[in-house]
Amino acid sequence: MLRVAVRRGAKAQVPLLLFNGIGANIELVAPFLDALDGPETIVFDVPGVGGSPAPWLPYRPSTLATLSRRLLDQLGYEQVDVLGVSWGGALAQQFAFQQAERCRRLVLAATSPGHLMVPGKLTVLLKMATPRRYRDSEYMSSIAGEIYGGALRSSPELVRSHLRHVRWSSDYGYYLQLIAGFGWSSLPWLRFLPQPTLVMAGIDDPLVPVANSRILASLIPDARLVTIDDGHLFLVTSAGKSAEIISQFLD
Repeated sequence: MLRVAVRRGAKAQVPLLLFNGIGANIELVAPFLDALDGPETIVFDVPGVGGSPAPWLPYRPSTLATLSRRLLDQLGYEQVDVLGVSWGGALAQQFAFQQAERCRRLVLAATSPGHLMVPGKLTVLLKMATPRRYRDSEYMSSIAGEIYGGALRSSPELVRSHLRHVRWSSDYGYYLQLIAGFGWSSLPWLRFLPQPTLVMAGIDDPLVPVANSRILASLIPDARLVTIDDGHLFLVTSAGKSAEIISQFLD
């Protein structure tokens, strides 16, 4: 069972399937969806996150790619554009490779090729290794600028706005997501991705340095890179600009 949301949009456009970041429930992408005009958008809480119950056993990105295909079948969508954010970027890449005929275009935001990536700062990665920031709002407020960079370095109001959308589920679900990414890499098959791809990166991203986006854009045959003057969460903190760029690409 999955908790799924469908944001209604133009029937004439190809729907957009959105894969969210680690520990992130549906509501956390609300600012971006509010700014995005056009396509119907499908987003869901992965197992163990938000309102989706956790499975007993660990899963892999390939498992979730298959699960996503089944979801699209149930909803009646033959083909979609795909947007993956941060951890969700791994799922987006896996879906585009594994279910290539179902994915028309691909958008990769603030993400990397996986295990063999250019790492962020060690202090940042250690803070991301636990879900404490989702459970402790004061802690999140104190570290948000350090781990996400960009606009969150100097805007407590943006941090508070972000926290209002958090729907925490369980530590177990968070660690399942961490385990799913362990050892996964798209580097061996990025050159086989057939989709036109937009790679987006924040120039002040302490978690996923922009070098990772350059790697993705250089290895995917039909890809281009766009940088945003913001941090890791630019899709939310620069929602209007991000939505405009993505809409133009999808159109």
